[in-house]
Amino acid sequence: MTTTGAVAGAPPAERAAELVARAVGGTAPASVAMTAPFTGQPIATLPQIDDKDVRAAFARAREAQRGWAARPVAERAKVLSRLHDLVLERQDEVLDLMQVETGKSRLDAYDEVAVTAMTAAYYARKAAKVLAPRRKAGALPVFTRTTEVRHPKGVVAMISPWNYPLALTGMDAIPALVAGNALVQKPDNQTALSALWLHELASAAGLPDDVWQIVLGRGSTIGTALIEEADYLGFTGSTETGKGLAAQAAALLTSYSMELGGKNPMIVLPDADVDRTAAGAVTACFSSAGQLCVSVERIYVHESVLASFVQAFAERTSAMKLGSSLDYGSDMGSLTSADQLATITAHVEDARAKGASVVVGGKARPDLGPLFYEPTILTGVREGMTLFKEETFGPVVSVYGYQDLDDAVARANDTRYGLNASVWTRDRRAGERVAARIHAGTVNVNDGYGAAFGSLDAPMGGMGESGVGRRNGIEGLLKYTEVQTIAAQRVVPLRPGRMVPSRLWTKALTAGLKVLKRLPR
Repeated sequence: MTTTGAVAGAPPAERAAELVARAVGGTAPASVAMTAPFTGQPIATLPQIDDKDVRAAFARAREAQRGWAARPVAERAKVLSRLHDLVLERQDEVLDLMQVETGKSRLDAYDEVAVTAMTAAYYARKAAKVLAPRRKAGALPVFTRTTEVRHPKGVVAMISPWNYPLALTGMDAIPALVAGNALVQKPDNQTALSALWLHELASAAGLPDDVWQIVLGRGSTIGTALIEEADYLGFTGSTETGKGLAAQAAALLTSYSMELGGKNPMIVLPDADVDRTAAGAVTACFSSAGQLCVSVERIYVHESVLASFVQAFAERTSAMKLGSSLDYGSDMGSLTSADQLATITAHVEDARAKGASVVVGGKARPDLGPLFYEPTILTGVREGMTLFKEETFGPVVSVYGYQDLDDAVARANDTRYGLNASVWTRDRRAGERVAARIHAGTVNVNDGYGAAFGSLDAPMGGMGESGVGRRNGIEGLLKYTEVQTIAAQRVVPLRPGRMVPSRLWTKALTAGLKVLKRLPR
């Protein structure tokens, strides 16, 4: 592994202060100082609000939502179209912010720019048609006119994670807003500036004041208000936190969607192109230093290609450039927090102590910065080691051999999670057949995660303890709406009139139902 670039500093204090001033509670007395993962130096001081400030934000959002929802969908979509252009035009600003806040490489940060712009363009094109009233088959053909109407939920509460601060803000906020909702978002303090940057661009694109508000604070302090005030809750984060939030929301009968943890598998079939697969595994496992909910942590390789795969994968991993420069010179940056570093170190040391072998990596790199950890490949990981089944959420992957495909699929599915998976083969159709057997919300063939992640017309989410609901696609828009059925009856009533005997009516209706069954759709 090599290093590249000079160590990056914090963003200009004036710019950080400018973004923070846009947050609700900018004059709040409580504050926290956030530091840059690359250096440990201060980034910004963030105001921390309390329960009453959150409830006041919801009140303002509820007032603004009425006017926003009254606008035609096509008009709301124009805001998204302008937002798309601004994200691409001003990307250098947020690339710097994301690198400084998260410690990720610039290429990994660009992935977030691209998917945010793509999301805005997708829903700008699709929203008006998807949200338009739809005719449905009525109780009686011709005589019953039935229409499905979509209404916004109201005010959506969104709790966003630290690892993909721009993409996961955009992928959730954009459909919620174009559906006619207002939004109160609590980003993680560590990466709040990236969310505030997108909020600033949305305002510049024409989003009215108070429709989207960002509140800064600890979940333990403001979480109850967020849930109690919300008409819908969106959460991305750990499974354990998600379960707690779901219980609170369920008590209020508030609907929600959640993307949670994962222990994502990759299966390499015997006919796979070893070099291509090894290159794909580097991206699948080590993008954003493995701090990606859909990244691969387990690889199952057919015994016939296991040795050659491990060698090729190890060579490519060893050649990765680690660094902190604000340019495209590094393959991987640092971790984002000391907690992540502690977890990753503990998982690797536990496995090593219990007999696993470290093929590449396996240690922190304080010479590069306080939170750097080498991309790490292990073999010999087994039951009883922490990282065998627990999510590590870092640049650590275990490689296993298999002989029987059924066994590989069973091992891939032997997890409480079910978020993402990957299959590699020269035979695409064979890969798709294997993919269909894996218990995961998204499965990529000959790619680690990007193919599904970037297919915005298709839903994305988790099975099992990896979440509830989906983002992206039509489902990712309609979840932010309440569906209403309006049915108008004319000429022929659905119950007999005063002068018609009930027995005669039911006989006639029974005959009619038999005819209806035979009619074409």
